[in-house]
Amino acid sequence: MKQLVLDIALPAAPTLDNFVPGRNAELVVALYALANGASNERFFYLWGADGSGRSHLLRAAAAAARRNGRRTVWFDAQTKVIDAADDVLCAADDVHLLGAEAQIALFNLHNRIRGGNGALLASGNAAPAQLRLRADLVTRLAAGLVYQLHGLGDEEKSAALRRHADARGLRLAPEVTAYLLRHARRDMPSLLALLDALDRYSLETKRAITVPLLRELLEATTKTS
Repeated sequence: MKQLVLDIALPAAPTLDNFVPGRNAELVVALYALANGASNERFFYLWGADGSGRSHLLRAAAAAARRNGRRTVWFDAQTKVIDAADDVLCAADDVHLLGAEAQIALFNLHNRIRGGNGALLASGNAAPAQLRLRADLVTRLAAGLVYQLHGLGDEEKSAALRRHADARGLRLAPEVTAYLLRHARRDMPSLLALLDALDRYSLETKRAITVPLLRELLEATTKTS
């Protein structure tokens, strides 16, 4: 049980493959193309509510680009100055939190990238026009492709959990899925990690996947957190 609890606490690293796209399929395809060097687009801005997957997609696209041999840099509210070549892929997360120095640094980096061969993938919690940032930085962010991220509803999450269970050869009863959505962390990486742990726990204990078994696993997680 201890190892299962540790596994639940550490969802799989974000990738483009383990992101459940829902209504964001067009964006995911565009990020695959960017990471694989098959896109002519170099500037992306993603916006959506907390939990919609902004950071997941930025980290996933940057990781995929690195696997393809591209240099990448990470940029967030802690960044003040960044010395990066003009051919990097820069992932700038939560730009709505940037302070004055970080906004200047990102603006300058955007200009270097625009004059070179790099790419900028930025995210925030609002559309560019609603960001309380420097006007010149807002203009830069709005000039590329802008995508609103749509979070998954409960029906979409349930369907994704059922597909994941089917791929593992599991029968996931509707009441188990409903309990998961009511009592577990609701982001998809955590839900999928919990479902995988539940599958392993079921095999180890030789018990069927039921609400009582899931409740037992969740209670053990709470006790060790």
